[in-house]
Amino acid sequence: MKKLFALLMAALMVVTMFAGCGSAETPATDAAGGEAPATDAAPTAGTIKIGSSGPLTNDYAVYGKAVEYGLTLAFEEINALGGLQFELRVEDDEADAEMAVNAYNTLMDWGMQIMAGPTTSGSAAAAAAECAADGVFMLTPSASDAAVITAGDNVFQICFTDPNQGVGSADFISSHNLATKVGVIYDSSNPYSVGIYTKFMEQAAVVGLEVVAEEAFTADNKADLSTQVTKCQEAGCDLVFLPIYAAEAAQVLTCADKIDYNPAFFGCDGLDGILATEGFDPALAEGVMLLTPFDASSSDPQTQEFVANYTAKFGLEPNQFAADAYDVAYAIYQACTAAGVTADMSAEEICETMIAQFTSMSFDGLTGDGMTWAADGAVSKLPMAVKIENGVYVGVE
Repeated sequence: MKKLFALLMAALMVVTMFAGCGSAETPATDAAGGEAPATDAAPTAGTIKIGSSGPLTNDYAVYGKAVEYGLTLAFEEINALGGLQFELRVEDDEADAEMAVNAYNTLMDWGMQIMAGPTTSGSAAAAAAECAADGVFMLTPSASDAAVITAGDNVFQICFTDPNQGVGSADFISSHNLATKVGVIYDSSNPYSVGIYTKFMEQAAVVGLEVVAEEAFTADNKADLSTQVTKCQEAGCDLVFLPIYAAEAAQVLTCADKIDYNPAFFGCDGLDGILATEGFDPALAEGVMLLTPFDASSSDPQTQEFVANYTAKFGLEPNQFAADAYDVAYAIYQACTAAGVTADMSAEEICETMIAQFTSMSFDGLTGDGMTWAADGAVSKLPMAVKIENGVYVGVE
């Protein structure tokens, strides 16, 4: 795939005009609420229609917008080659299952042939059931709940799964001797959080981590997490594991700072984006560690080119969600090209072709080399650990 990327980038240098990807019909906004840069051209006729959904307007917009931007950049690059063309439309589902189904129906009415999403696990599980029923191929960039892909053999993930993150986190904390007493703060109403928490606890017992505080919250009572933080402090936790999203993690770090509690904090891919969380002082994230498949500070030329292009277009440094989405677009392109998919094929015809391709191909992307997919739609790749230092991610061996 790296050779493919090299060819794609070389072609881009000589192309002066290309067809852009559209998103939702209303103007796109960035995570801070400002208007996003417009795409470069109107969608090209005869293209394959790619639909996606994610949270674009609420506390989780940092994830949804990153996915939208990653997909947009990748499909614009692909369309610039002048061969197979793609049109992108992204709907706001606010990370809500019911709204995700509404978004899915809107995309189907529009003519969606492949789904590149949704962004979050709850939304993805709801959309996956619809995709399975309708025979639409679905590749989610970031819905890591292992249950998402059980909806059907046409539902795939490019992100590593919640169980992998839970096990990997416990193993990393143990092997690097990061803690003597561990606390966990998790969202018991969120399948993403519960999935990671469950496997973390199982593996913690295996590797001998002493978990002395398990503090839960729900979507209905997450406005104040000071009690959970205080209980971890009272239990003497020198590390707090946070299998939660960035908005809630930012609140935890803020609460800890107010009571002068300074444990190590360790999270998973849901923490990616915490530095851009609205109203949060990023200095409070200094030293936070997390598992992620993508490091924007990597010296890898492919990564640096992506970061430069993404930042120039959107005015933001890409996070892991953007990188996974970018890989989703290129993986779809690779599979469609290899299988000879054409725009006049039905969603059902494309779906069968894509299943065959994804279960037999290998893909090199920003978030992993040699990615392969099992028949159940799970991807084979490993996370890596990074640490926030001076406002940037630094790799941790």
